[in-house]
Amino acid sequence: MLYGFHAVVSRLRQQAASVATIYADGARDDARMRELLELAARHGVRVISADTQRLDRLTGHARHQGVAAQVAAVEPIRDLEGVLAAITGPALLLVLDGVQDPHNLGACLRVADAFGVHAVIAPKDRAAGITPVVSKVASGAAETVPYIQVTNLARTLRELKEHRIWVVGADDAAPASLYETKLTGPLAWVLGAEGEGMRRLTREHCDELARIPMAGTVGSLNVSVASGVCLGETVRQRMAAAPRA
Repeated sequence: MLYGFHAVVSRLRQQAASVATIYADGARDDARMRELLELAARHGVRVISADTQRLDRLTGHARHQGVAAQVAAVEPIRDLEGVLAAITGPALLLVLDGVQDPHNLGACLRVADAFGVHAVIAPKDRAAGITPVVSKVASGAAETVPYIQVTNLARTLRELKEHRIWVVGADDAAPASLYETKLTGPLAWVLGAEGEGMRRLTREHCDELARIPMAGTVGSLNVSVASGVCLGETVRQRMAAAPRA
């Protein structure tokens, strides 16, 4: 069961055939609801009017915004080789080590989509999977950004290096800041969970470590915020290095 406008609209746009039924609050008649209903009609998806109480039951009392959808499970993209083969231009990947909170994962996927990340990679153990909560927080990005969970993260990092992808780990103790680090080539950013950071073996498999300079009193950033800072600086450097027309 998906819920929330972004998650449901994104599934309709990306994989309408997987949407069986949409439950919509009959009391809502605003622009967002009209857009969703028009999209559902265009794809021939059945819509059932439901009151707030029914939507609450369907979504486990989540913040559904008046819309939920019963959908078929979609097999996630798991083939990293296929993703790498399809990339044109410098690769940009986000590797998450130990991010178990679904809200953090959803936010990271949203950030990854915003900055054009080709795939998000995480281990199968000690990591969140794609759930309705993740899809809601991701605001549609869970449908567009490949999320690949691997058995052995260290081995996967070695495979990325074989594809000439430079692996940079975000580490508070790194001597150089990300603003002093060259980020213009094929790149994989590795971030750990807030508090614990990367595991030792993951850190050892990074080609380089970089820190986010902290000018205030807080000691660290949420992993999704840190992802946005690192990816944003990467895109900025790439744009600055690109030849101007």
